[in-house]
Amino acid sequence: MAVFRWGNSWGSLQQFEREMDRLLQTMNVTMRSGRSARSFPAVNIYELDDQYLITAEIPGVLPEDLEISVTSGVLTIKGGRSTDGEIPQDQFRRQERIQGTWERSISLPDRVDEDRLAAELKEGLLKIILPRSPKTAPRHIPVISS
Repeated sequence: MAVFRWGNSWGSLQQFEREMDRLLQTMNVTMRSGRSARSFPAVNIYELDDQYLITAEIPGVLPEDLEISVTSGVLTIKGGRSTDGEIPQDQFRRQERIQGTWERSISLPDRVDEDRLAAELKEGLLKIILPRSPKTAPRHIPVISS
């Protein structure tokens, strides 16, 4: 009967992964997550009758660290989260939370009323309300019989 030893035989590979992540950090790409920081934060976009509602989970980000703008039909969310300064980078066993500054741009399908935009950050959930411009709000067209 064969006996297998269980242990951390992946230590060298994990060390290589950490080193590659450090090298690729300048390009906003990590091997662990398999996704770019350009897709952070993940968002949900809801199309309601007279507005769009965009939600994003951004735990650990303060309202004063956010900048939200709409220009030419593109919503841009910029923000940042400070690093865990108490723990040196080389002591992380796994780091999946994005640290530092980030920016996310989302194309909007319709024009929005830029004078009535609103945003709220509560318990790590960002809600952005983008009222549709009256020109682009859906209109009901009654059909009459002749």
